[in-house]
Amino acid sequence: MTAPVFVVERLAGAGPEFVLDGPEGRHAVSVKRLQPGEPVVLTDGAGHWAEGEVLAAEGKDRLVVRLSPVSEEPLPAPRLTVVQALPKGDRGELAVETMTEVGVDAIVPWSASRCITQWKGERGQKALAKWRATARESGKQSRRVRFPEVAELASGKQVAALLAGAGLAVVLHEDREYGSAPLASVELPSAGEIVLVVGPEGGVSPEELALFEEAGAMTCRLGRSVLRTSTAGTAAAALVLGRTGRWS
Repeated sequence: MTAPVFVVERLAGAGPEFVLDGPEGRHAVSVKRLQPGEPVVLTDGAGHWAEGEVLAAEGKDRLVVRLSPVSEEPLPAPRLTVVQALPKGDRGELAVETMTEVGVDAIVPWSASRCITQWKGERGQKALAKWRATARESGKQSRRVRFPEVAELASGKQVAALLAGAGLAVVLHEDREYGSAPLASVELPSAGEIVLVVGPEGGVSPEELALFEEAGAMTCRLGRSVLRTSTAGTAAAALVLGRTGRWS
């Protein structure tokens, strides 16, 4: 097993002896039951991280750690962003969890015209907070030190603007008669940003497809089977990351 990861708000400038307390300290002491001599990794989730060794577990929520010097993980290249249409129920958190595990760098929730789920008012803020909490916890579980950013809810026009600035912009579209190319054969950039758009269960509307194509996006398919919106982004991200060399 690799060392467990714990999140701290500020790691830069930390001394050789660090006290992990609060919810993360409680999890380390009372749930993980870490003991002196065991390894840990501390990170701010923004690329800064340090290996450590437990010196003492005090009370129920205080872990004293001897830290190695703080390192910074380089920014990924190319950067991978997935625009995720809002799925039904808790499938949104599932999508965020698995996309985080495979290595997506940013997730943009999208209120597509065919989405059954709508984020409005307080309910929308709670749903966004759940997505962000899921990305954080999944980042820890998958031993990442740079967690994916979860953006504010985007409209179709905002997604189009994001696509217009990408090095490669792709809308996943299963309709073979539409002329979609296989994602597995698309030429990928070695730098910049790749943006993948995942539509809702009812698919991307013709109006949205036209808007995104006008912004420079191409339509692609994954394979013969049609994936759910909650799994399509993860499958596409894995395919792209493997081909870029980021999994090597």
